[in-house]
Amino acid sequence: MPRPVDNPPNPWLSTHVEYLDEPPDAGLEVFEEEARSVVATNDSPDIPFRYSVNPYRGCYHGCAYCYARPTHQYLGWGAGTDFERKIVVKRNAPALLRQFLARPKWTRELLAFSGVTDCYQPLEAHYALTRGCLEACIDFANPVGIITKGPLVARDVDLLVALSRRASASVTLSVPFVDDAMARRIEPSVARPSKRLQALATLSAAGIRTGVAVAPVIPGLNDSQIPQILARAREAGAQNAFLTLLRLPAEVLPVFDARLQEAEPLRHAHVLSAIRDVRRGALNNSQFGQRMDGQGPRWQAIEQLFEVHARRLGFNTDPPRLPAQATMHAEPAPKARPQQRSLFGDD
Repeated sequence: MPRPVDNPPNPWLSTHVEYLDEPPDAGLEVFEEEARSVVATNDSPDIPFRYSVNPYRGCYHGCAYCYARPTHQYLGWGAGTDFERKIVVKRNAPALLRQFLARPKWTRELLAFSGVTDCYQPLEAHYALTRGCLEACIDFANPVGIITKGPLVARDVDLLVALSRRASASVTLSVPFVDDAMARRIEPSVARPSKRLQALATLSAAGIRTGVAVAPVIPGLNDSQIPQILARAREAGAQNAFLTLLRLPAEVLPVFDARLQEAEPLRHAHVLSAIRDVRRGALNNSQFGQRMDGQGPRWQAIEQLFEVHARRLGFNTDPPRLPAQATMHAEPAPKARPQQRSLFGDD
């Protein structure tokens, strides 16, 4: 069972504080555990990876729309503020990953980092569990694909360069907003988009394959920002881009709705109406194969907007797969529609 930490580490006192933002007002509870596993297996037909590495449970970023919120209920906590402020740290994550990679039957399949919660959330500045896991992947020459909102990923540029040489490594920064102020209202504890783009530029300059995720697209709120996001990401050296539609499963909907009402009171009704417009009158669709796609003329217009600008800027809008995965298959992959899947799968 996770055990509480009497004095949670303050990541804003870390030597890596420059990768974080100003400390927020909300309190933090940290629980440490000796976990049984650090690799999760996925068999969903519409998520482009099978294995993911998750050193943390819960996420301090506190994105209103985060699809992973319901996972905290398995711990007996809530999907709202509990998910954002009661963070479980798997102290033995690097050791567990080494055990996993050392299995005789393991075929060095690509590992997705941040398959559930962000592996570069602020506590990573103190615990460095993701860094330890990357070191294990280097030792075992195992390919890695990372998606994150945390500029802290640039701290590990040395390891990512080494892993790119030994196997393959790709990093995708999730940037659903180009406007710093709007992002802060919806993603209150995430570094500003400008800082994420700076990290993207650092990684790209080091020769690491990078990408941008316009995820989630929230119709009526951030879909008009797609061209700017793509342009800024391309300037930062990103090679790949994809988008996914907002999902609002049962436990996420009230959190998102309350945050939207507080952050954008004048747009609240319009945004909900726009979401229903691409969901055939509903606010969510949980069916596999449809839960991350919209329908109807409005969604088609969003797809076309993305596709036109992605092609104009020279992004690779081929298959909805982790960039590093392409090196693992000799056969050509089928052409896909432009709305590529997030590495999280639900954002």
